[in-house]
Amino acid sequence: MSLATRIERRTGNSGWIDVVWTFGLGATGIAGALLPFGEGPLARRLLVAALVASWALRLGLHIAGRTTGISDDPRYARMKRDWGSQAPRKMARLLQLQALASIPLAVGVVLSAHNPVAFGQPQDWLGLGLFFTGIIGGGIADRQLRAFARSGRSGVCDKGLWAYSRHPNYFFECVLWSAYAVIASAAAYPFGWLAWLAPAAITLLLVRVSGIPPLEEHMLAKHGDAYRDYQLRTSPFIPLPPKGAGS
Repeated sequence: MSLATRIERRTGNSGWIDVVWTFGLGATGIAGALLPFGEGPLARRLLVAALVASWALRLGLHIAGRTTGISDDPRYARMKRDWGSQAPRKMARLLQLQALASIPLAVGVVLSAHNPVAFGQPQDWLGLGLFFTGIIGGGIADRQLRAFARSGRSGVCDKGLWAYSRHPNYFFECVLWSAYAVIASAAAYPFGWLAWLAPAAITLLLVRVSGIPPLEEHMLAKHGDAYRDYQLRTSPFIPLPPKGAGS
């Protein structure tokens, strides 16, 4: 995140922050999964490393592609405007806090990789299912939003998954991170239950801190009443039928 701070100051585009965070956390997770400590079966360590790598590549490349087409991320841009002359110092502090908040995510990956029970347990396959649900769902949500933007239509995207949740990409991101907690959970592995801090941390960050709150402020400022109407009929996070659907 110190590297992300330097890149943001040099380019002025805070969108690169999330790119660096994604690839940095991915590299940390891969290293933690593959390092030969503990008693985790090699097959599970390789599986978890592959899951982390696929997550980082999909999300990191998606954010990088989005960032190249903008001058600044609206969430961070609003913060910098509010901070005024203190923006460089406060941004650096915020990014270090993000690094600290990411520790439970890395710990969840490591604990899932080094679960010592034999590979092929039900929680391995359940975790794998959750991971693919999360990464596929997030990919679909991102593509639908990108297609809406490229269509040239104005207003708020409320099609596809976006008709059921105002932030389906964030929801599926949290589903994905719950996969590591499930893989780590075993009665013979008491430390594995600490991996549940990973989905708890990412949900807290996205729902209460750096995800939904600043993005909702930006969307309200940009779309006004159209977004207020969208808020009234659409779930903020968990996909649910739109209010008034079928009435």
